Amino acid sequence: MKTVLIATLTGFLVGLIFAFLKLPIPAPPAFAGIAGIVGIYLGFKAYEWMVGFFSL
Repeated sequence: MKTVLIATLTGFLVGLIFAFLKLPIPAPPAFAGIAGIVGIYLGFKAYEWMVGFFSL
């Protein structure tokens, strides 16, 4: 939980800095970004599951 809080705070601060400097946000559109993150997470978990399943 501490890691999630730190990551959220860091992202918030980066967003503030980019807005202050009038730079474009360094992220894909909201839904596409979330879908990409979920896909990465699911791929990582699938790999862990396959390694555990096939190394019996």
